[in-house]
Amino acid sequence: MEEKTDALPPIADFSAWYNEILRRAEIMDVRYPVKGLYVWYPFGFAIRKNTYNRLRALLDTDHQETLFPLLIPDHEFMKEAEHIKGFEEEVYWVTRGGLSELDVKLALRPTSETSIYPMYALWVRSHADLPLKLYQIVNTFRYETKHTRPLIRLREITSFKEAHTVHCTWEEAAAQVEEAVRLYTEFYTGLAVPVLISRRPDWDKFPGADYTIAVDTIMPDGKTLQIGTAHHLGTHFSKTFGITYEDLNGEQQLAYQTCYGISERCIASVISVHGDDTGLVLPPSVAPVQVAIIPIIIGKRRDEVLAAAEGLLTELKSMGIRAELDTRDMRPGAKYYHWELHGVPLRLELGPRDIDAGTIVAVDRFKVKRQISSAAEVAPLLDEIQEMIRVRAEDAREAKIRLCHSIEEIRSAVMGGVAVAAWCGDRACADQIEAETDAPLLGSDLRGPYNERLGDSGCIVCTKKGTAALIGRSY
Repeated sequence: MEEKTDALPPIADFSAWYNEILRRAEIMDVRYPVKGLYVWYPFGFAIRKNTYNRLRALLDTDHQETLFPLLIPDHEFMKEAEHIKGFEEEVYWVTRGGLSELDVKLALRPTSETSIYPMYALWVRSHADLPLKLYQIVNTFRYETKHTRPLIRLREITSFKEAHTVHCTWEEAAAQVEEAVRLYTEFYTGLAVPVLISRRPDWDKFPGADYTIAVDTIMPDGKTLQIGTAHHLGTHFSKTFGITYEDLNGEQQLAYQTCYGISERCIASVISVHGDDTGLVLPPSVAPVQVAIIPIIIGKRRDEVLAAAEGLLTELKSMGIRAELDTRDMRPGAKYYHWELHGVPLRLELGPRDIDAGTIVAVDRFKVKRQISSAAEVAPLLDEIQEMIRVRAEDAREAKIRLCHSIEEIRSAVMGGVAVAAWCGDRACADQIEAETDAPLLGSDLRGPYNERLGDSGCIVCTKKGTAALIGRSY
């Protein structure tokens, strides 16, 4: 594809930067002729593949991957009124097959509870069948009426990982929710994306859930992006779909369930949280190209330099490092720009002088240059870069979080980040906070140190005993 040499918008203009980086770094093409549907470029899809392979590796330790149909019959979809009420304005319906009207209209799944749980009712028979832990990675469809944005707000979510588990007791299901949060925290640690964990207020929980735990990150413009959720479903769906098991006494009991999901917003978080004015900054853990080798060809030693570069490429690949040799007929500077734009963590430059000195010039994505003596030094250097990216993101996150003791302080904090304030748990107080700050109360903080930092602060509105709550504008 044609190389772009004009400057990106600065990341301070985040919306313009984000739209431009998706195009220039060849992540997604937004020109597909249906609103809210986008096409993955191969480079972007490679980021997706590496990311979801990490997610699969975490889940496969005690979950099994499966695949359920996309189409859900109307009579199954409409069984759970509270759940459906949360999605009824977002459903795509298939009403014709060829030229014939369908006897039963079919929903394109907005989420899969109503396609999976009728089958769970057939599969679960005894306590010996439990716990049941399945997940799938599928596309889902939601008729999004707000402003769509690739990877963030779509009409086709192309990469929705949803896990659905079944348990004997409420407590076992609650423990599974905690395990899901642990898995998600580990997953995002591997992406060097710092997260906030909160319990959503009851009016903002998943339709049909007992409670919802959400995972958010803070974007460069200070808005939060929800990048994962875990829901304790209690017996809401097992009652509706007849998911029961025979206990040790031979009696039939309703099962308890959970579900938890991550979409391609995880890719949006990697792009946004780590990016800079030059382009992408990809953690080595998911970068499609971890090392770009640039041969510096001068005079008559072309063949010698290329042979040395190819030998270096072979050595790196034998170590399991994703490396690429750039032999395009371009100036070295243009190649540097290309790989920096695409977020490659490490560039290795090799020319006649380096061959003579027995060294390789190594330049990381932050343009720190050093000399190394062999390919054996590359893997530790990539680990160092991964840690550097993580610390940089943590520091940026902390700079956007502010402890607040008044509505005025919240109003100021949410202009460029997230406010943390004491809240009593009452909806009327949350509504007042939102009305006076134009920012929703996201939920009660569960993992941060903010309760201790707030001390004995009372609710920011009513002064009753409160606990730390996260308040911020969201995508």
